Amino acid sequence: MKICVFCSANQQIDPAFFALTEELGTWAAENGHTVVYGGVNQGLMECLGKATKAHGGRTIGIVPMIVEKSGRISDYVDIDIPCDNLSDRKQLMMDQADVFIALPGGIGTIDEVFTVAASATIGYHDKLVILYNMKGFWDSLIAMLDDLQAKGMIRGDWQDYIKTADSIEEISRMF
Repeated sequence: MKICVFCSANQQIDPAFFALTEELGTWAAENGHTVVYGGVNQGLMECLGKATKAHGGRTIGIVPMIVEKSGRISDYVDIDIPCDNLSDRKQLMMDQADVFIALPGGIGTIDEVFTVAASATIGYHDKLVILYNMKGFWDSLIAMLDDLQAKGMIRGDWQDYIKTADSIEEISRMF
């Protein structure tokens, strides 16, 4: 299976997120999954690529050309798929992946989660998006989604499109 992982490229974040990301990369590799990700050599992205490769896994980096030009592509990318911009990147990720997992991240990660989920709501695909809720990182987003649903802004149940998991064990039971 190809698992697309959305995550932060920042270094100055909770060290526990790095340990849990390393665990996810190890798990993916040991279970024969290919990791599709942003391919940047910083933050959780670099940690994920390194852990996946260290345990015999394969990685696909969907890397914007502006990132490649700046020299920030990870050495742990097996297959580099260049793209023009972030919109192109998200489409290529959706085309490549079977399932999506969002680790702690910022605006870019949130954008990726909602692009994939919104595409599913109108029938472009039926691929699962999982918020890996490390140390409660996604609690406020989950509360916002609950609030939007309570206000009638989401047709159906948002959890039909976005699942949550607090551990790799929970994630592994979803597929």
